[in-house]
Amino acid sequence: MTETTDRPAAGRAWSKPAQLVLGLAGAALIGGTGLFLAAVFLHVAPANSLSRQYRTAIDGVVYPEFEQNWKLFAPNPLQQNVSLDAQVRTVAPGGATTTRDWTGLTAQDIAAIRGNPAPSHVDQNLLRRAWDFYDGSHNPQDETPANARGKLAEQYLKRIALQRIGREADGERILEIRFRVTAATVPPPAWSGEAAPPAPKVRELPWWPVADEDYRGLLG
Repeated sequence: MTETTDRPAAGRAWSKPAQLVLGLAGAALIGGTGLFLAAVFLHVAPANSLSRQYRTAIDGVVYPEFEQNWKLFAPNPLQQNVSLDAQVRTVAPGGATTTRDWTGLTAQDIAAIRGNPAPSHVDQNLLRRAWDFYDGSHNPQDETPANARGKLAEQYLKRIALQRIGREADGERILEIRFRVTAATVPPPAWSGEAAPPAPKVRELPWWPVADEDYRGLLG
């Protein structure tokens, strides 16, 4: 009497359709990765005929998730500490107005970051990027908008400040708001022998009116 034992096959071969699907998926993955790396390379490389021709497509791949903004490694890294303050003017029920003291918005962010092992991205970048947005869309001589995004930049900066300050100060309604920006050059190390930096530059923006619409959608 002979016994027969069923043994599993040593290996299982993929069917031809499955091999075709896996091959196509692998090729698409490799091709997509190559195109992405090529787009990032053209984005960070010096301007050339290829990057200028496909600028719109390259920006569509890179922005906003993969923006390359490594100022630490730039030829001219930032060498200034920029601080932003806000001041409000309030109106009492009888019509008398009061100009309040400056509020250090940047100082608030620094206080929230210092000593925090995992600081919020909002505390680190929201105010800074809002100022960069405003500065890049306005003429510093008279603070008039330099392009179509100027008014949007003003509203963005105003709403960030009003989110923190609120609708009232000491029970009085906020009537106007303005900003002050101080840019102080980082002093060189003592051993460098370089000259002391110039005095900080102060830039004051005009008063902007505050209306109920400016609080729309804000928390608090």
